[in-house]
Amino acid sequence: MFAHELGVDVWEAIDAAATKPFGYMKFTPGPGVGGHCLPIDPSYLSWKVRTELGRSFRFVELANDVNEHMPDHVVQRVMHILNDEGKALKGAKVIVVGVAYKKDSGDSRESPALRIIELLNSFHATVLGVDSLVEDHRWPKGIERVELSDEVLSEADIAIVVTDHSDIDLSKLVGSGLPVFDTRNSLEGSNIHRL
Repeated sequence: MFAHELGVDVWEAIDAAATKPFGYMKFTPGPGVGGHCLPIDPSYLSWKVRTELGRSFRFVELANDVNEHMPDHVVQRVMHILNDEGKALKGAKVIVVGVAYKKDSGDSRESPALRIIELLNSFHATVLGVDSLVEDHRWPKGIERVELSDEVLSEADIAIVVTDHSDIDLSKLVGSGLPVFDTRNSLEGSNIHRL
């Protein structure tokens, strides 16, 4: 978030850090965390430290806070991109690409996409979702399931890549000319805005 505000390309900074020949493990930002572990287990550890040791585990609490608010950041960035296009989020047709929390998984538990969809709906956007791996009974309310087709792209105002599943042809987004907010650094093009 700060890198964006400072005009620093966080992806270039990560690539530069990766040139270090030792002592480096690559971690990349994203739209938030999901699943049954990361959003929950660190909170348990923090609670345990507080109840048994009487101290706060500020590092874990700060990480949780940042992760919980990444969907807010994503929607704010989408709002700014639309504003730059002379459009409002209210009434916009938004494609959410990837509803599951992790690439090539159908698991949508605690997925940041769910909070992003909730926020988009609260701003009265029309939300369309692309994700063949999430089962129908786990599909979130307030979002129409679609396939990433030329017709869908031509009617949309913006797309958000939340989860870059291998079975989705993301190159269609680049060729569409549609503004795309890519939270996974999976695309390049003049219409692509990266996290």
